[in-house]
Amino acid sequence: MITPLDIENKKFSRQMVNGYSVEEIDDFLDQLTVEYEKMYKENAESRDKIEELNNSLEHYMSIENTLQGTLLMAQTTAEEVKSVARKQAEQIVNEAQVNARETLNALDNEILMKKKELEDIQKQFDIYKAKMESLLISQLELLKDINE
Repeated sequence: MITPLDIENKKFSRQMVNGYSVEEIDDFLDQLTVEYEKMYKENAESRDKIEELNNSLEHYMSIENTLQGTLLMAQTTAEEVKSVARKQAEQIVNEAQVNARETLNALDNEILMKKKELEDIQKQFDIYKAKMESLLISQLELLKDINE
């Protein structure tokens, strides 16, 4: 690539007859050097800017990849937590149902025992009542016998 310094240092051979004006060529080369130097600097700055932007792009792409990995890990962890929570909830419900059945069975057995106790007490009461009635009748007969 031609540099602004190459343009500035370029020398042309002089021709005596029908040649170009040396002053015009020098002026044109000076203008060309100034414009080319400006463009050369802009081009270098543009390349630097492109390189800087490419580095930034790579940096942000790296961050994006990291964030995507983190998001994927978070989603996986969330799914695992949900799964564990569901299993624990099912286990708690199952244990509660088993406990409820056991409690219900125990209460049913207790009710049956209380009913049997009640029946026994009622039978004992009926027996006691019959004995008392018999005693009272016999006492009443004794009183009648004594009175007669």
